[in-house]
Amino acid sequence: MIRRTALGLTGAGLVAASFARFGLSWRALVAAFFVAVLALLTEIDIDRRILPNRIVLPATAVVLVARIAISPGRAAEWAGAALAASGFFLLAHLVSPQGMGMGDVKLALLLGAGLGRYVAVALVIGLVAAATVGIVLIVREGRGARKKAIAFGPFLALGAVVALFLGGP
Repeated sequence: MIRRTALGLTGAGLVAASFARFGLSWRALVAAFFVAVLALLTEIDIDRRILPNRIVLPATAVVLVARIAISPGRAAEWAGAALAASGFFLLAHLVSPQGMGMGDVKLALLLGAGLGRYVAVALVIGLVAAATVGIVLIVREGRGARKKAIAFGPFLALGAVVALFLGGP
């Protein structure tokens, strides 16, 4: 209950921050939608270890269409970043299906659509954050911690939020 409330308040704060950062604009509206979806997906992934297609895929379509409508000259960037990020994670999934789920692959599609070229920053931040937690778990619990499954979506969401507010579209 406390975690759900905290994530809800964080999501609301991120929506407000979107308008503070980007002003009253279409860009801010897309950013607000993007961070609200990321907050929801974070809560679901922590709770159930799943990133539901019924949320990720429609959100990706909405964000991609909105980004292209706002900045049609960057359409190739938005679509290319979505495909590249998703393709990168699909490769990781094919190499190690237990280590990377298809939900993370589809989440990368959403991140690319929402961040364009800044998706690389988000992925690096997410990967470093997840690796840091993994190292802490191994130090604290020993080698057995390597078999522990942790939700990866929240780390990707964190990276996306940082990339969005520090320099993103």
